[in-house]
Amino acid sequence: MTDTKTVTTTDTPLAKVLSPAKAKALATHLDLHTAGDLIYHFPRRYDERGEHTDIRKLEVGEQVTLLAQVKSTTVRPMRQRRGTMLEVIVGDGSGATLSCTFFNQAWRERELRTGRWGLFAGKVTDFRGNRQLNGPAYQLLKADATQDEAAEEIEEFAGALIPVYPAAAAVPTWTIARYVREVLETFQPPADPLPGTVRASRNLIGIGKALREIHRPSSDRDLHLAKYRLKWDEAFAVQLTLVQRKARSAAAPGTARPRAEAGLLVAFDATLPYELTEGQAQVGEEIAADLARPHPMHRLLQGEVGSGKTLVAVRAMLQVVDAGGQAALLAPTEVLATQHHRSIGAQLGALGRAGELDGDPNGTQLTLVTGSLGAAARRAALAKVADGTAGIVVGTHALLYEGVDFHDLGLVVVDEQHRFGVEQRDALRAKAERPPHVLVMTATPIPRTVAMTVYGDLETSTLSQLPRGRSPIASHVVPPERPAFLDRAWKRVVEEVKAGHQAYVVCPRIGATEAEEDEEPPSDNDPSNHPTAALDRTEGESSRRPPLAVMEVAPILAEGPLHGLRIGILHGKLPTDEKDAVMRRFAAGDLDVLVATTVIEVGVDVPNSTVMIIMDADRFGVSQLHQLRGRVGRGSAPGICLLVTEATEGTPARERLDAVASTTDGFRLAELDLEQRREGDVLGASQSGKHSHLRLLSLLRDSKLITEARAEAMELVAEDPTLARYPALLASIAALVDEERAEYLEKG
Repeated sequence: MTDTKTVTTTDTPLAKVLSPAKAKALATHLDLHTAGDLIYHFPRRYDERGEHTDIRKLEVGEQVTLLAQVKSTTVRPMRQRRGTMLEVIVGDGSGATLSCTFFNQAWRERELRTGRWGLFAGKVTDFRGNRQLNGPAYQLLKADATQDEAAEEIEEFAGALIPVYPAAAAVPTWTIARYVREVLETFQPPADPLPGTVRASRNLIGIGKALREIHRPSSDRDLHLAKYRLKWDEAFAVQLTLVQRKARSAAAPGTARPRAEAGLLVAFDATLPYELTEGQAQVGEEIAADLARPHPMHRLLQGEVGSGKTLVAVRAMLQVVDAGGQAALLAPTEVLATQHHRSIGAQLGALGRAGELDGDPNGTQLTLVTGSLGAAARRAALAKVADGTAGIVVGTHALLYEGVDFHDLGLVVVDEQHRFGVEQRDALRAKAERPPHVLVMTATPIPRTVAMTVYGDLETSTLSQLPRGRSPIASHVVPPERPAFLDRAWKRVVEEVKAGHQAYVVCPRIGATEAEEDEEPPSDNDPSNHPTAALDRTEGESSRRPPLAVMEVAPILAEGPLHGLRIGILHGKLPTDEKDAVMRRFAAGDLDVLVATTVIEVGVDVPNSTVMIIMDADRFGVSQLHQLRGRVGRGSAPGICLLVTEATEGTPARERLDAVASTTDGFRLAELDLEQRREGDVLGASQSGKHSHLRLLSLLRDSKLITEARAEAMELVAEDPTLARYPALLASIAALVDEERAEYLEKG
């Protein structure tokens, strides 16, 4: 029996508050071990079931809660498909009855015994003139419950606001609610960590009241105040961590790389055949000023596909080379690294070929370092990196390996920031004697509060203008209910090729031999697994079909709708020389169609490509689709992107594709992406495998709160950089943002 006089704190083991069996269930199934773990296991939503209802007054479409008695149960096989149906007839004593149906859950008959009373909640539907509840939630009252105990259970289940917790099959939500009530009886909240001035200025309730009301809200208003306070704690902890890190970073010693009055950058600018956009010029000035300071730059450069980020990065690298340092550009794939090496080499011209016959003696050298370099080429490249001959080094994660030593690494440019792990990015920074300047780039637009929270220790620059000459991209969904649309799509490819243009066909997977890329192993007995199934819209296709593969689709197209066109294949498993050869042939116009995986997602620039068909488009994320379609319309001719899908109307996957087709505004799509998926683990708990107490904060919906928390954090850190005067606040931050996650934020 629990001693009700014993005070429970957040650190108290659950086994000391609940019975050992209850504590074990919570630990085993939900990884909850202390009272604090359970108290911070917040409800994911609240049901408003209302008062329990008279069966005679039910209306179809109503959400109801019934206090009823089980009258009979019947299990029978279903007529139209395999499986069983359990029908439970319940009555409320008025003589009226209602049917509750459960599909493939015959085991429930054991607990829904005739004579048992319980609470049943669900939506009233009509089946052949009879009202029923389909798969209702229910809670059976104890067979020997007193009148008061029954009344309490009824109130808990059918009250105005019912907390619904993240649960497990063995520990359902109402069991969690009961355990939370037990813990709250003796729970002593921690000292309020927020400074009184912050609580007063933001009208925040105390932490103890907030933690009680989040679980057992007295009213909608009290619940709102509780959630607002707890969201504030989460936002404030993260922003304080980031503001402190940013302040320390700004004060850290670095090497100034000021702009030279005459040098490579000035010479490069003089050779540009076009003017910088207003955005490129402005961002260039911001970066130049950062590089000139004796503290490491930490800047995020985001911009739409094709907005000219690479040119901005090249100008920054040249400024560092002019100042005697080296610059390294880290790319996520060999295809992209090779593409960058080729395009930067073309931009620099003679300035990037110092020491060669046609090179500028006042220039520098551009070097490529990838994992597939031959031994001799690798030795030559690494020697240039080590002695400083190579002012600009482009590479993949191969740059991170032991044995790649820089003479004086002054700037690290990370392309497609999200494609690298924290440790990889940090390993390159560690190759400099003093912390180098860091510029991270992404073509994946980031909503403002996400940037403020995930990249909050970085200054942010945004390129919103597209260079002159870029063409618009039209996007359309090719749906399963319009099979003629797919035929028309392939004809459009043929038309574009006849007009002198080129096309991409993108598939989610390489081929059947690439088992690690298959979502599920194909079944030989399932005709829908034949690759022609999706191409031909085979009727009765199984939803278990693995995603379409490049190696399967390419020959079908070559023999079928694209017969006679020159088709190439590109994917990440090809040897590097083959990948490079394919890309060169496509760029030179020697191939009409490139059937590829997402290896073309970033950096691939073939202005003559005007059409892209993305197969199984619903298998890709919103940002990925936006990136992919940015590969077309890069020249003077307009681009078109066709999203082929088996997703039917009204499904979330289809709604996502319709949204992508409706706009080319990357920032709007980034917000949509955030709305439709879990917002991501801000603190990297998924990497560390630890609990994160960030439960309530929405980076999208709580943008105003996050902005206010950022302002308060900056003010507090300015007054007390170490927060030494606020020990309770430091403890709170440590609980929400432990050192490992703080490092994740800093490195990210």
